[in-house]
Amino acid sequence: MELRQIRYFTVLADELSFTRAARRLHVSQPPLSFQIASLETELGARLFDRTSRSVALSAAGQAFLPHAQAVLARLDEARSHVARVASGLEGRVQVGLAGSHFLGPFPQFIQQFRLQRPEVEVALNEMKPSDHLQALRDGRLDLCVSRNPLNDGQISAALLWPDPVVVALPPGHRLASRSQFGLAELHDEDFVFLRLDSSPFAMRLFDACVQAGFAPRIVQQVVEVPAALNLVAAGLGVALVPASMAMLRADAVGTCRLLAPARAAGSGKRARKLAGSDPNRHGLLNGDVYVLWRTEDAAPAVSQFKKLLLDWAATLPDFARQDVDRGSDPVTAPGV
Repeated sequence: MELRQIRYFTVLADELSFTRAARRLHVSQPPLSFQIASLETELGARLFDRTSRSVALSAAGQAFLPHAQAVLARLDEARSHVARVASGLEGRVQVGLAGSHFLGPFPQFIQQFRLQRPEVEVALNEMKPSDHLQALRDGRLDLCVSRNPLNDGQISAALLWPDPVVVALPPGHRLASRSQFGLAELHDEDFVFLRLDSSPFAMRLFDACVQAGFAPRIVQQVVEVPAALNLVAAGLGVALVPASMAMLRADAVGTCRLLAPARAAGSGKRARKLAGSDPNRHGLLNGDVYVLWRTEDAAPAVSQFKKLLLDWAATLPDFARQDVDRGSDPVTAPGV
């Protein structure tokens, strides 16, 4: 049984005229008659009662008609479904992100995306940043939101928004009255640090301290930035955190921007040495947020999600221009 035969049958059942049905189907009458006869042979029953003056559905034809209409309706539904999936209007997107991103601007985009693409299912997978890349390569994630960009042929990245690193200080800290200073001035401080095995971002911050001339004295390690801020607020130490996250505890934590190399260096032999190895110059001190995806992945829903995310991110305010600057020179972060 062919779909063409079913379609011919339903049109003839609607028109009850071979002439009108053939005109509507854009075929001549002989092929129409042949296909109807072939369908009747396959079903073993006459579908139409024909006379020289009329055509009417037989009892068998009346029984077959709703089944034929259902088949064609399902076919139309399948065509529509395929078209929507191919255009990215339906599908599933697996997104990986660290817990801190639930507290940033990203959930605002998810809300907007669900309004624009209600039939695209978005699964948000909270995981350690160190697990993102492998999950992308394995196909367990379609893309991820991360502070750790990578372009290696298999994985591509694009900047969503810049997010400079600032120093979070507990209340009453000796540096709280300063609006800006160099990283080297923290060499004697206790640090609340992100776990070094949980994120390449944490390792970047550690390396920034080393390049500034000291290894940070870590008294507490946590997995997420909000936890670090709460410990800073409790007076356990200072922390290096993205500016966007520091805003979460603006009520209890002071923040200071790190100076660019020339201004942080000051004078003297030690200052000149530090100026030559200041981590800002190498782009270590930034928490810029990126979207990462598999380069060769062309899933329409994923492509649409990524495009809309990048378009939306372009409308966000630059965290580097927030109050946390307090007049300091901006530290340029590398793009992708």
